[in-house]
Amino acid sequence: MKKSLLALGAVLALTVIGCKKNESGNKSVIKTDSSETVVTDNNGKIDSVTQSSSTVDVNGQKIEKTDFVYKATDGTLVKVVFKNDPKESTVAITSNKKTFTLPKTESKGDETIYKKDDMTARVKGDSLHLEQGNNIIELKRTKI
Repeated sequence: MKKSLLALGAVLALTVIGCKKNESGNKSVIKTDSSETVVTDNNGKIDSVTQSSSTVDVNGQKIEKTDFVYKATDGTLVKVVFKNDPKESTVAITSNKKTFTLPKTESKGDETIYKKDDMTARVKGDSLHLEQGNNIIELKRTKI
């Protein structure tokens, strides 16, 4: 019994020593960037919402895309992409590998309405109210 415990201890010690990570190994491996990304809103304040934003300048016209993650009341996560360019503004809602793109139809104060066929998305603050026929889905932006 003592010999088997001693042998097991030796094997474990060799395994730990043999599996030691070495940073000077393969130089072609890309190291991850450890810098922190801080997202700010239009007023320069740090935004606590998970968001990704990009602005592209194409022939002097700026196209802005902002991605958010929303959460439904049942816990389902939904990706929402707002796209603003000089021609049109749209919202793309992706869930269960399906994407619905709705053009902006009107804006009233702090509420923006996107509509296509029988689907309507009302965006107000951190909430998105999605209607399709008799189905109503409430979504809230997720926080970090």
